[in-house]
Amino acid sequence: MTAREVVELIEKNSGVPINARSYRDTFKLGNPDSTVRGIATTMMATFDMLKRAHTAGLNMVISHEDTFWNDRDDIKDLTENLLYRIKTEYVLKNDMIIWRDHDHMHAMKPDFTVVGELRSVGIKGGENATMSPRIFTIPETSLGEFAAQVKRLTGSRALRCAGDPKARVSKILVGPGYATPRMTAEADVVIGGEQQEADGGFDNVEYVLDAASLGMAKGVIMLGHVISEQPGMEDYAKWMRTFIHEIPIQFVPAEEPYW
Repeated sequence: MTAREVVELIEKNSGVPINARSYRDTFKLGNPDSTVRGIATTMMATFDMLKRAHTAGLNMVISHEDTFWNDRDDIKDLTENLLYRIKTEYVLKNDMIIWRDHDHMHAMKPDFTVVGELRSVGIKGGENATMSPRIFTIPETSLGEFAAQVKRLTGSRALRCAGDPKARVSKILVGPGYATPRMTAEADVVIGGEQQEADGGFDNVEYVLDAASLGMAKGVIMLGHVISEQPGMEDYAKWMRTFIHEIPIQFVPAEEPYW
């Protein structure tokens, strides 16, 4: 089976067409018509991740995020960049292929990134979750205790929280990556991948700080982009195994960037 045929099977079994005009969901490196010996799913095709995939005998990498450090994987200013050359040469020398599934994956129902994120932070009932955020109710606890649970379950080294750790919370809004939900009157805590602290469409952090000063139970937990969406790529690998049986498929995580 070629990498191109793998992508065709993904499209067929997802029930969602891949947008041919998308600059994201395309082959980024390698020959799409090369034979696939094994498939690695990952959140981000870092060089370290690529080396681990190659060692495991997996020559097709399906990454949720970019390969060459910008959303469009635009390489026009990178051709003389040493790191670009080393990374490219490694992939080509080892007959590896990198394909990105981003927009298509977020259009799927359920959306594995949201399902995986909910599971990773210990929230039940999100098996059919999509990118449309909804409130999940957990047993009432303190913001500090809940944040400690999230840190323990995700293993995050660089969790960031805002709000009074003693505030009692139970209504949780969750979104992966940049899709951090806007705080609402009904929600107590927003969990997201990342969001700027100021000058955004709605600044959750400042809102939470003002709420805390007035004794309102509001909180924000930022997981980081990789930590928030990575579990979804593990689910993606499990899903692929339901319709591709002749090729090894393995989740190969990207390393958490922050320490």
